[in-house]
Amino acid sequence: MYYLIYGLLYLISLLPFFVLYGLSNLIFFFLYHVTGYRKKVVQSNLDQAFPEKSEAEKNAIAKQFFKNLADTFVEMVKLLSISKKQFAKRAQMDVELVHHYMQQGRNVQVHLAHQMNWEYGHRAMATLIDYPYVAIYLKIINRSLDRLFYKLRTVGSAQMVAVQDMKGRGPDVFRHQYLLGLIADQNPPVPKVSYWLNFFGRPAPFATGPDKMARANDTVVFFCTLEKLRRGYYRFPFTLITAHGGQMKEGELTLLYRNFLENAIRAQPDNYLWSHRRWKWKYESSYKKRWLDQDPPPEV
Repeated sequence: MYYLIYGLLYLISLLPFFVLYGLSNLIFFFLYHVTGYRKKVVQSNLDQAFPEKSEAEKNAIAKQFFKNLADTFVEMVKLLSISKKQFAKRAQMDVELVHHYMQQGRNVQVHLAHQMNWEYGHRAMATLIDYPYVAIYLKIINRSLDRLFYKLRTVGSAQMVAVQDMKGRGPDVFRHQYLLGLIADQNPPVPKVSYWLNFFGRPAPFATGPDKMARANDTVVFFCTLEKLRRGYYRFPFTLITAHGGQMKEGELTLLYRNFLENAIRAQPDNYLWSHRRWKWKYESSYKKRWLDQDPPPEV
């Protein structure tokens, strides 16, 4: 099955972009107008994040989100055969400051988010940064698709490490100098041991790992925004948060990331993965000791 899927997608990837975007338009029509794929989830998320916006504004964001999602899929497929020259024109990333710290022998963390196109962001980091780049990911249940994505992402300096394999591979991978890439807005699997804070005014859990690793290893921490310039063209600017993660207080980095993420989403609200249930878990009174925000936790 893997070879069948790979072969079919590779043939599709050979099509020029204007044909692929025609395919993207069809995918959008099918998702948005025919199946209504996760439209209720998207609408619910937008209602929570932007209560000040009118229904017309939120509907426009939702519609453009589905267009961006369809574009992200065909652009991901194109990565199977895209040339380095063509990709470089479509993904702008300045890694000079990252290299500066890594040349000093420092370890670096880059916190990204589910903004589109995250696969372009990963490819840019893997091909532009000359140091071991460790990317943490979640395995896909379907083995063929998991193998396909693993192949797609294992390029350049990238070392893919599944969350499920961290206990076994982690000590060996992080024994040497590394650049760690994290999609830091993943829903944590165990909410009771997560950090809790408001996200767009509603309690949400955040994984503790990024915060803990930065403090334990005194890493240099960057946040990276994924900005869509126009169809098929992206910029990935880095923002230096701290040169010494070990000097930060527990939870401080998570709070800064929350603020950064909200601002990035407000700047391009249709470019965030709203079909991703960010408020999947409900806050419980037993989580009070895990609450980070300056605002008091909700009464439950």
